[in-house]
Parts: sequence; structure tokens; C-alpha cells
Amino acid sequence: MEEQGEDTVTGEVSVKDEELEKEDLTAPNFEEEDEEALPHSEILDIFEEGLARLVQDPLLCDLPIQVTLEEVNSQIALEYGQAMTVRVLKADGEVMPIVVVQNATVLDLKKAIRRFMELKQQREGGVKHVSWRYVWRTFHLVFQGEKLDDDKMRLKDYGIRNRDEVTFMKKLRKK
Repeated sequence: MEEQGEDTVTGEVSVKDEELEKEDLTAPNFEEEDEEALPHSEILDIFEEGLARLVQDPLLCDLPIQVTLEEVNSQIALEYGQAMTVRVLKADGEVMPIVVVQNATVLDLKKAIRRFMELKQQREGGVKHVSWRYVWRTFHLVFQGEKLDDDKMRLKDYGIRNRDEVTFMKKLRKK
């Protein structure tokens, strides 16, 4: 069966188009201003309250209250086995749980460490800028005594698996 539309030459409108126009008349008019519209700040508060309740879920309970979409997606990827947690041990004894995809490279791990630290600084305040060029010139990552020097090499190729510990170690100066 052939559907009829508007004839571009004569400008005649088919029955189907008239039905669409009738539907448009019954649809709510979104151009009118809603008298009960909430200000942005209230909507943001409602969203944050809902997000706080969502984060209480056992699957997402490890996430901070000011969680980002990236962190939620990482947690879900962990649950489905698409990602792994690499525990990065800093010199001061702090352990950073870094989430990376299963086939991540050393460079991916470095980027994830940087993102983790940036989010932590935003939440806690403190240092505004970190020179990551300086960090990677001064420190290297070590797993079971082996330096992770090749940024293109996959973590699996170094033998790093889920929940393994990688150490932030200061490079020795050459004289």
C-alpha cells in the first residue's frame, strides 16, 4: 500500500499529515513557561541526593559521594570483569586503587594515576598543579622488582593481574 505525503509541486496535504497535525494539537505545549520550574541549584541538590543514595548500593559503595560518571563506569567494568584494579603504593605508604581496562598499557596506567590524583586534589583541595613530566622523570613504576619502562607494553605482559601491587619508586641519579 502506498503512503501519501505532501505533493511538493501542488502543496496538497495527505490524510496522514492531517492526522499528525491533530496529534500536535493534543500534545502539551512546551513553549509555555512552567510555573513550577525549579531553579538550577535545587535541581542540582536533588540530583546529588539521588546520587548519594545510589552510591550506597553494595556495588558502588566504594565510590566517593562526589562521584564522576567515569568512576561509576569503571566500577561497573570491574564488576563485569572488563577492568582490573592495580594497587599503586606510594613512598609515604598510601595505596591508590587504580582501575584500568584488562588490556591496559603502562601509559594507560600512568594516565589513570594522573586522573586519580587530579580527582583527589579536587575533592580534598591542596596542590593546584602537578608537573607530571617531572613526576615521570623522577619516579618510575616497579612491579616485583621490574621497572615498567616501556609505555606501550601491556600490563599483562609484565605479569600484572587484578589487585596486584605496583610501587612508585624514586629513580636513582646517575653520576
